[in-house]
Amino acid sequence: MTVKYLGVDYGDSRVGIAASDSGILAEAVTVLKTGSMRKAIDMTAEIVRSRGVQTVVIGLPLNMDGSEGERAQKTRAFGRVLAKVTGARIEYRDERLTSVEAEQLMTEAGVKRQRRGEIIDKAAARLILQSYLDANMSKDKE
Repeated sequence: MTVKYLGVDYGDSRVGIAASDSGILAEAVTVLKTGSMRKAIDMTAEIVRSRGVQTVVIGLPLNMDGSEGERAQKTRAFGRVLAKVTGARIEYRDERLTSVEAEQLMTEAGVKRQRRGEIIDKAAARLILQSYLDANMSKDKE
């Protein structure tokens, strides 16, 4: 059985979602407009259930020195509750600079500034998940 993955870029008002059914390639899926952690958990849990996801990879917003601040603690709280609600395995992936990288990719692709806000969160979620998948593939080859 192939493990299905969900990538999550968690934010206070929006949650970027990416997915991989193959464990090889991540695809940007959607941006959830949530407004609260409870709503973010409920909406994300519904996607986990409907897609049959076993592993959720959540971007962890570390400080530039690698330490965890308030934002990372809030993200871990989101992950803990999501795990309890869904039973899915939760993994965390350093997300420093993923939004910056997503912004650069969109600029290079010619995406207009007003459209970038709509897609940057799901693009960041895709980068988070793809980074995790690539790292796991490297481990498998060793």
